[in-house]
Amino acid sequence: MSDERLGPGGKEFQRVLDQLRAWLSDGTYAVGSRLATQRALAEQFGVSRDTIQRVLRVLIGEGWIEARQGSGARVVKVSRVHSASPAADRVHLGKLIDRAFEHPEVTLDVALLTSESLDAHVRLQADRIQAGEIHPQRITVRMLLPSESLHLPYPRAKQNPDDPRPQERLRSITRAHTQSLRRVLRELQSEGLVPSATVEIRRVPLVPTFKLYVLNGVTALFGPYEVVERRIVMDDGEDVEVVDVLGLGSDLSHYVKEETPGAESQGSLFVRSMESWFISCWELLAE
Repeated sequence: MSDERLGPGGKEFQRVLDQLRAWLSDGTYAVGSRLATQRALAEQFGVSRDTIQRVLRVLIGEGWIEARQGSGARVVKVSRVHSASPAADRVHLGKLIDRAFEHPEVTLDVALLTSESLDAHVRLQADRIQAGEIHPQRITVRMLLPSESLHLPYPRAKQNPDDPRPQERLRSITRAHTQSLRRVLRELQSEGLVPSATVEIRRVPLVPTFKLYVLNGVTALFGPYEVVERRIVMDDGEDVEVVDVLGLGSDLSHYVKEETPGAESQGSLFVRSMESWFISCWELLAE
């Protein structure tokens, strides 16, 4: 099984998909706004309209946009980050990962349903490194994923809950993006752009109900997966309605370790507790 997002000839497709996802995550688009026309997007990115159409189909399936004949694509979901610190400036996941990669030592501890969103963000950072915009010296990624043998409650087909294809598709997507993530970091190291770039993945027998990012040990992003009904296209081309969760577009809460004289701040307490949870699962539950 293969995921068309990483299939043959998909490099330009992936570049456009990553950029549009980033714009939907960083505040460039607001809910209710419209994307440019397919023709304009094709000209902007220097790709064919067929590539744009494939990208839009993925964004529709992920719940970011909806499209109607003759009226173009309208944004129905954006990724929002809510900061626990009232003094914090407006933040977005992409901006926070940008900041993390601007440090010499980059550490990412993440717990996710799939590796898709992390892969997309790391590839955007790899582009910045290759362009000479940032110069990290060490990148260390640790990722917790659910065990492949675990039967998850989502995604599942609404009309036929025993249909194995949605979960097979999920595992296929996870494997593809995991391989992509490993390849991106390996290439950065082999090309001498980053002296050390490693990724380690462990699987745990837990159903993911939230996603977690701990960035450089000082910033935590946490958000529950929202259960939704949506339509996805199986590898055999069949359009199936499933019960699934929003991953790439889920809202996140943002916490930062802060030095508070005489007491531990709420942000520091939360980051510390999430670090402890991650390490306990990593060391004691991982297969």
